[in-house]
Amino acid sequence: MLYAIIATDVANSLDNRLAARPAHLARLEQLKNEGRLVLAGPHPAVDSNDPGAAGFSGSLIVAEFDSLDAAQRWADADPYRAAGVYAEVVVKPFKKVLP
Repeated sequence: MLYAIIATDVANSLDNRLAARPAHLARLEQLKNEGRLVLAGPHPAVDSNDPGAAGFSGSLIVAEFDSLDAAQRWADADPYRAAGVYAEVVVKPFKKVLP
């Protein structure tokens, strides 16, 4: 089943985000290579694809996992959590309708 991982960043966490980004992306690449990743990306803190120093307000990942528990465990192990980037992470079942 698909699950949405919806994360909210700690204020002023851009430096921590950038430092942990390679490890974060490596985990996403693994999901992609396994054919389980639907989409992933950050929420810019301002209305721009390149928010510069404003940074990001969070992230969204939609991917396939065996269960809600498995998705939660994967989210809990994200390098952004260990680096103090995420203030909150919510994991929910997701039903893709379109496209």
